[in-house]
Order: sequence, then C-alpha cells, then structure tokens
Amino acid sequence: MITLTAGSANELFAAACQAVLRDGAMVSPRGLATREVMGAHLCLTDPRRRLVDLPPARVINPAFAVAEAMWILSGSDDPWIFQYNRGLTRYADDGRLQGAYGPRMRHWRGAIDQLDGVRQLLERDPDSRQGVIQLFDPELDTRGHRDVPCTLGYRFFLREGRLQMHTTMRSQDLWLGFPYDVFAATLLHELLAGWLHVGLGEYHHHVDSLHLYAHHQPDAARVPPHPDASAAMPAFEVPFEELDTRLAAVITGRPSLAPHWAWAEFAAVLAGYRSWTQGRRQDARTLAAVTPGETAQALRRWFTHLTDSPVPATAETASSTAEAGSAP
Repeated sequence: MITLTAGSANELFAAACQAVLRDGAMVSPRGLATREVMGAHLCLTDPRRRLVDLPPARVINPAFAVAEAMWILSGSDDPWIFQYNRGLTRYADDGRLQGAYGPRMRHWRGAIDQLDGVRQLLERDPDSRQGVIQLFDPELDTRGHRDVPCTLGYRFFLREGRLQMHTTMRSQDLWLGFPYDVFAATLLHELLAGWLHVGLGEYHHHVDSLHLYAHHQPDAARVPPHPDASAAMPAFEVPFEELDTRLAAVITGRPSLAPHWAWAEFAAVLAGYRSWTQGRRQDARTLAAVTPGETAQALRRWFTHLTDSPVPATAETASSTAEAGSAP
C-alpha cells in the first residue's frame, strides 16, 4: 500500500513512478510481465495543475487528453475518439468501446444523467455522502467485451466549503493511463465545483492495482524524481445548462463558439491535431503556436515528438505507438 500527496500532476506522477519501481512486485496478468503495487492512494492537492508533461522522459498527446475528456463529459461512445488515438481500436467491439464512461455517466441505462443527479443532490444536501457516479456495470461488463472499465466510480464530498473528489479504479496503467485519467477526472471535478459555487478541494485517486508493464519500466526510471510542478490551468467553467452546447463546439474545433479561454484553447488543440493527421502540418504547427495555454504548448512538443520519433510516418497518427488512455 502506498500513499502519495503532491501539488501537481507532474510531481504526483513522478512520485508514483518511483514508488512502483521501488515497492512493486512482479506479476504476469495475461502473460504480460508487470510491476504492481496493490493499494495506492494518490492525492492531488491542486487539481488545476492537472497536466503531466515531463519532456523528454514523458510526453503525452494533449489532443487525446482533451478529446477523451470531452468525449466522456458529453456522454458519448461515438467512434470519433479513434481519430485521436487509433490504438484504442484494439479494445473495440462492433466499432465501439463497450466500456466507454460517457454513456454510463450521462445516460445510465439510457435514462439517468448521473452527473446532473449529483449536482442536484449536493445543492439540496451539501453534507450528503450519496454523491456517487457509478461506472462499472456487472450486466455489461461480464459479457466478455474487450473494453472493461478500469474506473469503478466517482464520489464527491462537499466539506468546509470545498468539493473533494474520489475516484476508485480496479486497475491503473501508470505510464499510459494515469496522465489521461487524472486530466479528465479533474476537469469533471472542477465543473461540478463551479456549478455548486464552492471551492475546488483535493482530488483523491484510489487504485487497487497500480502498475507498470515491463517495457515501460526503463522509461519510468528516467522520469526525474523532483520535477517542475505542472502549471495551473485557467478556470474551467460553464453553466450546466450550456454544457452540452459548449462541448459540441470544442469537439468540432470551433474556438469562436467556445469563447471562454480554456474552452477555446481546447477547441484549437483538437483542430490543430486534426490538421496534423490530415497532412496539413504547417497549419497545425501555426495554430498550436498562436494558441495560448498549457495544452497548446504541450501539443507543440507532441508534434516535435512525432517528428523525431523512429515510428514510421504512416504510424504517426496512431499516437506514436498506441498512446492509450486506458488499459485492461
């Protein structure tokens, strides 16, 4: 069991890499050599410092981080997500990820918006312990689909004027999954705090099996133990009634329809990445260069990473050897 606390995602990720390499035991689920810590509690004290960006040791695809977050928040399981991460197609059945979080959160059994339910519950009873979003569904997740949710659910507690969020995961690939999962979860966390007009409290990430696959362990060993803190992102907010309209504007890459700074940046990041994958690389670089913000800066580094990568050009749009946001 490990317990780690840090002020930023960079620092928390680095500390987790050190802990798994130091304290993890070797196991081989599905025949894959893995170093695993059973029981991890990772606490991020400033959820706006959500971006893991540690070049050259760890460079993530920020367009996929943004796209996955928007995909989840919008309640979607549509296959447009694959244009930002082709590696995810390995987990698809019938062209879709059957474990997609979005429909479960926003349209549980086609009827219940759990996100809105938690919002209304905490408005009525700020001290409630029932602010739960359930993601694991035994009826669906025992059918043998390739994609089974790693995240079991989210819980929210409003205490002393600040909203805490707790995520519980049965499994977490630290190298591939953690940077993207924390990015998406803390955006959800911040939105809900804004709707409740309360402060943004700590983010707690609870994992049963926190692990590094053998082929990622040398990379994890190169992560600096005391990295620079992730920069704080600007406030991420929108009235609940406008959420779906704003998400649609970002997903389609229309910054003018997502006027708030953070939303416009995300829209530009998605538009820039699409330009890159369509072969308009100078347009992509120019858009990333003129767009302010941490994810736009990270996108410029991702483009450099793709250019310098030994991966053949035809595979670059597979997010540089399958940059997956989740793994079984």
